[in-house]
Amino acid sequence: MPTEETQRDRERDDDVVSRFVERFASQLVEAGMPRMPSRIFAALLASDSGALTSAELGERLQVSPAAVSGAVRYLTQQHMVSREREPGSRRDLFRVHGNQWYEALANRDAVLKRWEDALRDGVASLGESTPAGRRLAETLAFFEFVQAELTGLMERWRVRREELFGH
Repeated sequence: MPTEETQRDRERDDDVVSRFVERFASQLVEAGMPRMPSRIFAALLASDSGALTSAELGERLQVSPAAVSGAVRYLTQQHMVSREREPGSRRDLFRVHGNQWYEALANRDAVLKRWEDALRDGVASLGESTPAGRRLAETLAFFEFVQAELTGLMERWRVRREELFGH
């Protein structure tokens, strides 16, 4: 049974929404995200509720349940969508949050730390004075810089978000 938000979404011009979804998804693909997760993510962003079931996503994008399943698995692993239970139902609801970019970026912290550790090991293994060691040291310095700047950037965004949207 369609939710009120889903019904409102359907009252829009489907062609206009579809063009946006495909255009934005293609931008995400160009940035390195796989095609189907890009389409699913864009479709969720373009829905008023920000949440759709697997069947609704499949219908909107004209794709199989297996394609939706694989794409949402990728998106949940990237912390870009969450999986919820639809109240009173056994169906999963996939939700994109207003703060999804913040969450996705914040969850990169652990990845950056692992890269830094691996680079430190590489510098020690290859030798700081070798060309490869210097290249790894420069890469390490870049990631350390990004990590330090990211903390301040995220705090500034929390303040700015509160100013703009009140949450």
